Amino acid sequence: MFYKDGFFWGMHLIWWAIWIVALGWIFFAPSSSSSEEIEGDDPLMLLKIRFAKGEITKEEYERSKILLE
Repeated sequence: MFYKDGFFWGMHLIWWAIWIVALGWIFFAPSSSSSEEIEGDDPLMLLKIRFAKGEITKEEYERSKILLE
């Protein structure tokens, strides 16, 4: 075994490799966000989502819906 000053270096390197892979996966893995999913939808669907989130009032929703149709 490869002991140096009472420490097993092989296991130490394996743990570093595991941490680097885990952090790389967390920070660099592609993820889908809700804004990317919404971009491809039609305007009426975007209007419904904004109304459901409370970003616009019922009157604004109805006026915009009439304009879009």
